[in-house]
Amino acid sequence: MKTKYQNIFYFYLPLIILMIISLLNMLNAPLLDPSYHLHFIKQLIWYILGFIILFIFSKINITKVFKYSFYFYIFSLILLILVLLIGKEINGAKAWFTFKFFSFQPSELMKLALALTLTNMAFNSRNSSNDLTLILKVVLLTIIPSIFIFLEPDTGAIIFLFIIAFIILFLSLKHKWWLYLLIGLVLFILTLFIILYFNNKDLLISILGTSFFYRMERLITFTTNSSYQLENALTVIGSSSFWGTGLHKISLYIPEAPTDFIFAFTIGNFGLITGLIVLLCYYIIDIYLVKIFFKVKNSLVKLFLASFLAIFFFQQFINISMNLGLLPIIGIPLPFLSYGGSTIIIYFLFLGIILNLLKKEFINYVN
Repeated sequence: MKTKYQNIFYFYLPLIILMIISLLNMLNAPLLDPSYHLHFIKQLIWYILGFIILFIFSKINITKVFKYSFYFYIFSLILLILVLLIGKEINGAKAWFTFKFFSFQPSELMKLALALTLTNMAFNSRNSSNDLTLILKVVLLTIIPSIFIFLEPDTGAIIFLFIIAFIILFLSLKHKWWLYLLIGLVLFILTLFIILYFNNKDLLISILGTSFFYRMERLITFTTNSSYQLENALTVIGSSSFWGTGLHKISLYIPEAPTDFIFAFTIGNFGLITGLIVLLCYYIIDIYLVKIFFKVKNSLVKLFLASFLAIFFFQQFINISMNLGLLPIIGIPLPFLSYGGSTIIIYFLFLGIILNLLKKEFINYVN
């Protein structure tokens, strides 16, 4: 009973508060752009579907989900290929399947597919002493979808896949010097990129392609190049009152406000107090899940929970830092607050599987 009430207070309550704030933001979204007039209805539908999915996946036989995770990975990979062929190009990236009333981003599905596949693989190899085999499998399964996402291009999604792979290897490798070797290799590649960037940009463009090169250039030069989005976001945050403008008013137009700049949009709409509430909600959920992570003994649960925690926290950190001008704008939404069905549904799937795993382990995981 104690754990049940802690679930409600530390998990469901802050989650519901974030969703209420998001829906209130969506009511103001049409003031930015008339094409946003259905955002509230769609976001509400996705939340309802999300809770249905959460309930279903917390009840099903979860061992089968991991058993067939590789087939789920292959299915997600096929979608990544198809989106390059028949997907709709939005903001310079061909990353969405667009239907009449909604769109779907396959790279979001790949996050879950990769986390399930790598977790299952690492768990099944826990008694093996061959770290090199595990590394090669993890790297291969991560690089293949990253190549197709690279072609879209979607910088943010690639980062998430590499974070999942890194966390799985960090927790699974018996000899950590392999991991240090991999980190060294990544640093070498980044150093080579920087050298080419400053000395031979033409060669770099011919290797990466024009679109992806300029995305990477934006990451390097973000501290010196301001943008209309960022300037307006910082103006909104800096000029906001304690309570904001309220419903049916906006203080200043922010491009992509319901998605990438939802944090600044929230503060503009409902004040600095609401921005603090958002941060508090994320803090409560993060701390609660971290406490669970350190109490869990089952390695399968620990691996999957760690992969979720890593991308969940990283997404919060990057998006809020983007809104504050501390990090470059790379198109990463804020979990459970930004508009978008793909991210919402995938995160509910993650949570449903986690709750199922914790229930299956029969542990009282929080004091």
